[in-house]
Parts: sequence; structure tokens; C-alpha cells
Amino acid sequence: MGRPRAFDTDQAVSTAAALFATHGFEGTSVDDLVTATGIHRGSLYKVFGSKRSLHLTALRRHLDHEIHPVTAAIATLTDPAQALTTATASYDNGPAAGLLLLAAAERAPHDPEVAALVAEGITALEEALRPSHGDAAPQLASTVLGSRLRLRALPTTTPKEY
Repeated sequence: MGRPRAFDTDQAVSTAAALFATHGFEGTSVDDLVTATGIHRGSLYKVFGSKRSLHLTALRRHLDHEIHPVTAAIATLTDPAQALTTATASYDNGPAAGLLLLAAAERAPHDPEVAALVAEGITALEEALRPSHGDAAPQLASTVLGSRLRLRALPTTTPKEY
């Protein structure tokens, strides 16, 4: 009989999701994951199998714990202005779309499993906006996500002039 797991798997996935949301899949090394989670490399591989598998698990968790709750709340709003304001605030004032957008840009074109999870997240936002915006929901979802992507692209500090 093996030793009991000495770490909280859900906490490790949450920590990994935050790293992937900040630095992307390619920008997050296994060493970064080991350092941030406090889990030894061997244990990380034993539980998750690979960095890709951990990324998929983190993306699934991101959808279940961040994207779907936000979209469920948006779907209850029938006033168009309130629904759009809530969607924009939900995605712009936190990490709600961070991991989703990075996965869409970085991994989805090359990884069908990531593409399916990204599509699920985007579809959830589109469907959440449908009660308030009808057929315009997909375009508005694109606007909300595009705004979030644009905010991510802005520099966090003002560059020094030389």
C-alpha cells in the first residue's frame, strides 16, 4: 500500500490554473508548477501524468468554477444593458476569461481537447447573453471576450523613455 497523498489535489489544480492564466501553457514550466504548488515533480507526474494533462484539468476546473457560475448568473438577466454590463464586469475585473482566452489563442489551434473546452466556455457566454440579446448574443460575447483580450495586451507599467 502506497503512502497517502500529502497534498490537496484541488488546491494544486487551482494554483496551476492561476499560473496558466497568468503565463499561458508555454510560459509555465514544470519547475514553475513544482515551486508554486509545493509538490515534488514525481508526485505531480504521478497524479496528473503530464503538464498537458494538468493544463486540461485546470481548464476544466476553470470552466466549472469560474466560467459556468458567471454565465449562469448572466443568463438570469433579461435587461440587455444589465446583462452586458454584468458580462463585461465579470470578465474584465477578474480572471474569469484569462485562462480561457490564453488557451484559445495558444493551445486550441493545436490541441482538439483544449479546443473543445474553449468552445464550451465561449458557447456558455453566448447562451448566457441569448435571453437578453437574442440573435446578437454571439457578437456580444465576442465583444466581451475581445475587450478582455485587449485589456490583457495593455502594458502593466509605463515604459521608460530613453
